[in-house]
Order: sequence, then C-alpha cells, then structure tokens
Amino acid sequence: MQHFMQATNPASYMVLASNRGPLASLHALDVMWVSFYSIGLLFASLILISAIRKWIHNAVLAFILRLIAYGIFLIGTFLMVLVILTWPN
Repeated sequence: MQHFMQATNPASYMVLASNRGPLASLHALDVMWVSFYSIGLLFASLILISAIRKWIHNAVLAFILRLIAYGIFLIGTFLMVLVILTWPN
C-alpha cells in the first residue's frame, strides 16, 4: 500500500526523503567531496582576503577582489551548511 501511495503522490516521497537533509540523495562519498570543496572554497577566500590586505593598495581593485572573496566565502558556507544538514541521524 505504501508503494502505491508513493507512486500516486510523488510529493510524499520528497517529504519523506527531506528529513535526512538536502544532499541525502547523494552517495556518502559524494557528500564527502562536497565538504572538501566547501573547505577549499573557505580556505581560498581566506587566502584571497589576506593577500588583498597585504599586497593590493588600489581601493577600487581591492573592493572588487573582496567582493569576489566574500562571494566565494558565502558559496563555501552554503555548501558546508548543506553537508551539516545531511549528517546522518
């Protein structure tokens, strides 16, 4: 009966699958790679901000590069939050 209900209402399957997190449909090793990518993005934004503070003295160029670095930071943070929400119960 449950299989019949899932076949007739695919949204119920999405609700049941969503309690494990947004990346639950991925294999565990793929989630691991997503976490490595997010750590890499966070580290790249750290290095970029540090390099901008040390070597870039043009205010306009520094502002543009900082926007890029903070964008990278936000993407890395978003991916890490997805990984954390997918953590097994």
